[in-house]
Amino acid sequence: MSVKYVAESKLPMPWGVFTMVGFEDIETGKEHVALVYGDVAGDTPVLARIHSECLTGDALFSLRCDCGFQLQEALQRIAEAGSGVLLYLRQEGRGIGLLNKIKAYHLQDQGADTVEANEQLGFAADMRDYSMCEPMLEHLGITSVQLMTNNPRKVAALETYGVKVAGRVPLQVGKNRHNEGYLATKMGKLGHMMTEHHFNAEDKD
Repeated sequence: MSVKYVAESKLPMPWGVFTMVGFEDIETGKEHVALVYGDVAGDTPVLARIHSECLTGDALFSLRCDCGFQLQEALQRIAEAGSGVLLYLRQEGRGIGLLNKIKAYHLQDQGADTVEANEQLGFAADMRDYSMCEPMLEHLGITSVQLMTNNPRKVAALETYGVKVAGRVPLQVGKNRHNEGYLATKMGKLGHMMTEHHFNAEDKD
């Protein structure tokens, strides 16, 4: 995948002033952004999060997943560390798109888990592509990352595309009664590494 740098600007956020760097996928026209805090260029591993777009969780405060909780926690940790980067990738619903995600949610309402719902719609459990990450990080001068993720498959995928992952940092937040089954499926069927005592979000209606 080929992405090109487009523009950048300051982005004041609750955790500090980040720099928002915009990229465009030349083949698909999809737009991705890097949220950069502090000085990240160089050989020292940078605290990083590769976050796929989740409109429902990130912007609409859904409790069906842990995405919004992870997004905010990652940005807070980056600010507290004094430097870091979050790549926000436009691949909603693990790559199936927003409307198909709503269809998958409907199937989950009928009793399917998140993997079964995707498969019933004719999709793989995870359709995401991480090939854009290496050129985005290269543009930022980042050569190695400490990756905030619970997903070892993400680590392996990034390394396949040439991103050096110096270590994995657990990001276990956001469990509530609405997403217990979802998180259990992520652990059981998708190999996510999570432990019960790390979840600390309050249950909400």
